[in-house]
Amino acid sequence: GHTGDVNCVVFSPDDRFIASGSDDRSIRLWNVETGENFTTFEGHSERIWSVAFSPTGQRIASASEDHAVRVWDVESGDETAILEGHTSEVFCVSFSVDGERIISGSKDNAVRIWNAHEGETIGSPLEGHSKAVWSVVCSPDGRFIASGSDDGTMRIWDARTGMSMSEPIKCDSAVNSVAFSTDSTRIV
Repeated sequence: GHTGDVNCVVFSPDDRFIASGSDDRSIRLWNVETGENFTTFEGHSERIWSVAFSPTGQRIASASEDHAVRVWDVESGDETAILEGHTSEVFCVSFSVDGERIISGSKDNAVRIWNAHEGETIGSPLEGHSKAVWSVVCSPDGRFIASGSDDGTMRIWDARTGMSMSEPIKCDSAVNSVAFSTDSTRIV
C-alpha cells in the first residue's frame, strides 16, 4: 500500500475500483472486491491532494502539491497529460459530467478549466477567491462549476464561459468541500 498519509479516495463510476492519492506521491488503484492494489501511477514530485475519475472511468486526474494536474489512462497505466499553469499547490480536481473538461483549484486562489484530451487551458483562470481553493465540482447538468475556498466563500461559475454567476456565497469559515444536488438546483 501507500507509504505516506492518504489524502483522498474516490470510487470509480462503476464502483469496481477505488483510487487513492497519498503523501508518498503515488496514486493507487484498488479492486473493491479483493482489496488488491493492482496499479500504481507515479509521476508527481510532491504529495497528491485530490483524485477524480472521468465519467467513463477510463481516466484518472490527480492534483498535487507540485503545482500540476496529471491525467492517467486506467487500462494502460500511462500518463496521458500534464496540466501546468497553476503557480502553487493544486488542491482539488474534478471532471465535467461529459468528461471533456477538467476543473482544478489551487493555493494560487484560481480555478482553471482544461481540455481533458489536449491538456490545454480553456480560457483565463477563474479569479475571485482571495485565498486557496480547496474544492471544485461541476453540476450534474453540466451548466455550472462551484468552488470553495479558505476565504470563506463558495462561488458559482458558468461552466462554458467561466463568468461568475452571482455574488460569492459567504460562510462562517473556510469551505473545504462543495457539492451540487442531483438536480443542479442546490449547493452545499
